Amino acid sequence: MGLSDIIAQYIRGALEDSEGILELQRVDIAQQFSCAPSQINYVISTRFTPEHGYLVVSRRGGGGYIRISRVLSGRDALVMHTINALGSRVDALTAAALLQNLSSVLPDEICAVMAAAVDNNALRPVPSGCRDEARASILKRCLLQTIV
Repeated sequence: MGLSDIIAQYIRGALEDSEGILELQRVDIAQQFSCAPSQINYVISTRFTPEHGYLVVSRRGGGGYIRISRVLSGRDALVMHTINALGSRVDALTAAALLQNLSSVLPDEICAVMAAAVDNNALRPVPSGCRDEARASILKRCLLQTIV
């Protein structure tokens, strides 16, 4: 098991102990694992993403912190969290990962239809520079319809 896996496991355990919301400082965790703070940034940016069901808020500088929240609430809350996490652009792989994550709370058929609506083949008529924006817009509208 690599250092990134060990750090991620530690953070997940601390998150469980804190009942879903954890505040930590990069420097403290880096010292604990004898690594650079950038290693902590890497772990958080790759393992604690909205696609994985986490919300991360970061404040840098003196007294800075990282707040990680696990989104474990009901179906509608998870869908809204996903919508809010999308932003104005989303690539095809991220959209697929988000829909895979939502397959635990949405019917497989709905996820499959949404995946087809936002895949690169469906968006072929859209200029390539605009596809990620169109994909995000379509995905948001589709997800909103699941909670209306």
